[in-house]
Parts: sequence; C-alpha cells; structure tokens
Amino acid sequence: MSAAPLQAANRRVGALAALMAVVMVGLAYAAVPLYRMFCEATGFGGTTQVASTAPLNTGVTGRSIKIRFDSNIAPGLDWRFRPKATEVSIPIGEKRLGFYTASNRGSTPITGRAVYNVSPDIAGRYFIKIDCFCFTEQTLAAGETVDMPVSYYIDPAILDDPAASKVDEITLSYTFYPVDNPSPVTLSGAAKRTNAG
Repeated sequence: MSAAPLQAANRRVGALAALMAVVMVGLAYAAVPLYRMFCEATGFGGTTQVASTAPLNTGVTGRSIKIRFDSNIAPGLDWRFRPKATEVSIPIGEKRLGFYTASNRGSTPITGRAVYNVSPDIAGRYFIKIDCFCFTEQTLAAGETVDMPVSYYIDPAILDDPAASKVDEITLSYTFYPVDNPSPVTLSGAAKRTNAG
C-alpha cells in the first residue's frame, strides 16, 4: 500500500475514533436524564409518577391501602425531618395531603433537596404525586421549622395489574440532602413556616 492511501486510511480511523469518543462523552452526559425519564415513565426503582390533578372519580374502588411515611437525613445536613403521621389508610383513587416537618438545627441558613421513592418498587407507577416539597430545593433559616406538604393519590389502575393488585401497603420514603450551590428559588409557597423557639 502506498503512502497516500495509508494516510487516508489512518485519517478515517482517527476521525472514527474521535467521533466515537464524542458519542461516548455525549452518552455519558445524557445517561442521567435518560435514566430519570425512564424511571419516571415506568415507575422503575420505586420512582413515583407526577400528575397535575387527581382523577374526578376519587375513592370509588371500595378498597383502601395503607401508606407509611419514612424520613431520613443525609450526613452534613443539620436538620430534623419527620412525617406528621407515620401511616394512614386511604381509599385507592382518593386524593390526600400528607405533611412532613423539617427544622434547621444549625446557626446559619441551610438549603436541602429531598430524594424520594416508594416501596415496593412496583407501586411506584401507581403512586401519583400532584404537588410535593421534593419538587424544589428547600431553604430553612437558622432555627426555622416548616411543615411541608405532599399531595398524592393511588391510581386505581393498580387493581388491574396482577403483580401490583396484591399490594396492601406502600412506603413513601424521603431523604434530604444538603445543596452546595442552592438556586435562588427557595421554599415552596405551600409550606407553612413557623419559628422554632
């Protein structure tokens, strides 16, 4: 093979390798949002669904399900975070409002963000959130206490899923993590602020 075709082949291989590197970097950046979209669409890993409103035929299934509320704090966040009620029983399809209370035990404002899931995992596609404090970052002033709401319902379609229809208890779990660079938007308007004193 002469020098000219060899150089052309080397350029093609080099260009192909560079293109593959760009594609791999692009896929690495796209992996997290694509995975998040997959989880939100399918309920994979206990990811809940989101809706803007509850269905009009609420609570007509005649069956109830127990909802347990769990709360956790990641290391580095000097907050106290607890559900107002640890469990409730609700009719499937009925819109409900639950509350968690968070208190900043530190001496400076702290911003946190909640990560959530439900268990068993299969219930994630039927646990529908309408509004939640977990959709935005939450900033608490030193010593501040807030009540944070979550509006939700259980989709009656759970009764049509052979694997999920036997679920009689769902645990909604939140873990609050500190936010290093908080956005300018703070506590949601639905939260009720009080002074810890």
